[in-house]
Formats: sequence, C-alpha cells, structure tokens
Amino acid sequence: MRTYLDRILEFTYDRVAGEKRKQSFGDLDREALARPPARPFLAAMRGEPISLIAEFKRRSPSKGEIRMDFEPAQAAEAYEQGGASAMSVLTEPRFFAGSLEDLQAARDACRLPVLRKDFIVDPYQIVQARAGGADAILLIVAALPDFGLFAELANAAEDYGMAALIEIHDPHELDAAFDIEPSLVGVNQRNLSTFEVDADLAIKLRREIPNDVAMVAESGISSRKQVEDLQEAGVDAVLVGETLMRADDPAEAAAELLGAQVH
Repeated sequence: MRTYLDRILEFTYDRVAGEKRKQSFGDLDREALARPPARPFLAAMRGEPISLIAEFKRRSPSKGEIRMDFEPAQAAEAYEQGGASAMSVLTEPRFFAGSLEDLQAARDACRLPVLRKDFIVDPYQIVQARAGGADAILLIVAALPDFGLFAELANAAEDYGMAALIEIHDPHELDAAFDIEPSLVGVNQRNLSTFEVDADLAIKLRREIPNDVAMVAESGISSRKQVEDLQEAGVDAVLVGETLMRADDPAEAAAELLGAQVH
C-alpha cells in the first residue's frame, strides 16, 4: 500500500527532473557561491534554555489548509519578535503549498537562520537551497535508503556551508542517522507513512542520542507544558509550525511556548 511519503517522493523526483531542465546545475552553483555566508543554524540550536524553530507552512497532507492568508515575510517578522532562534520554511509545492520564493521572502525579512524544509533526494536541491538563501537543509532518513546518496547530500550541505538537520521518526532509523556522524538530529514525532503523532517519541529517544549532538523535537508540540517537558528531558530545540500558523498573534504564541515576552 502506498503511503503519504511514497506519493510525496514520487512527485519530488518528477519535480526535480523538471527543475533541472529549467536551470542548469552550473548556473545554480554560481548563484550559491555568490551568496553571503550562511547564518549559523547549528549554533542557534544551542540556545538556553531551549530554542524554537518556528515554521511557515500553508498546508499539510494530514491537516489540509492551515493558513493561506499569511505571508512568509509577515511570519518571519512575527517569529523573530516572539523569540524564535531559527525559522523553517516548507518549499514543497504540491502537498504543502510551499516554494523557494517563500524561503527567500522569509529570510529577507528577518535575521534568523532559515531551514529549507523539503524532501531532498538529489544534490541539485542542496545547491538550489543555498542559491535560494537557505542556511540549513532537512535530510529525512526514511526518504534516503541509499546510504551513499545520504552521505553525499550531507557532505554537499557542509561544502556549501549549511547545517543538515538529520530527521528520524522511529528508533530503527538511529543507526542510519549516526552512520554519517551528524551534529544535529531531529526526531519527528509524526510517522511519515501514516502521519500519526507519538507525542512522547522525542523524550523516549533523547537518551539514545549523545549529548554532544544537538537534538530537535518536531511535530505534535502545541503547549508550554510540552516544551517544558522536552527541555527537562534535555532536548535542545523544538520545531513548531501549525500552532504558530493558526495563532491570531504568532509572535505572542511563539513567546508563550518559550515562557517569555514578545521582544
């Protein structure tokens, strides 16, 4: 039976093939190398007491439309005011209604390091991310069963000065993640095959991840109490999207998650 992830990846391979026909790798590479240095995403994950990656996401396969009347620049300004340490921008177009233009608009509107959140399966997308202004990229273990490709993508991100957030969504993926000696691991509490959430998964897996590796908890986080529990367990950062996107005042919602005041 085909899963959500299967359908997304099938479209992604076709999308990347089409993008390669529109712009050559060489042209992208020149654009990427002309960019100023990436902002320090990894360092932003080491904030005290816990860091917030605030996400811009218009829709999702599991929830449908989340918020279509909110622009990435507005979100970036609000998230920065609310105390976020970094920003995540969905750039996948069909299932999440995102784009690289969203990423560029968000980054131009704030001083936060910005993560390109997408289903990256080709080195072309790494160069595309840096050319588009990304400071970090997401690599999903479940989407990259070929270890050679996984390692190549992680090395390419490093070559372009970007951090790589290595995402797992079950304990069995830890070994694959650590084969490349990551500095930053994300535990996605949403199963990418069923889109069901296990809100305790990040806390369960914290003890399996070395303390010198920064850890991000992703999905299913909507309250200050959850953030406090994750902080208590030693999680370095949380990635929150839907809760902030649906909030009447996203800056205030971000600050509330952090137990702080709007800047």
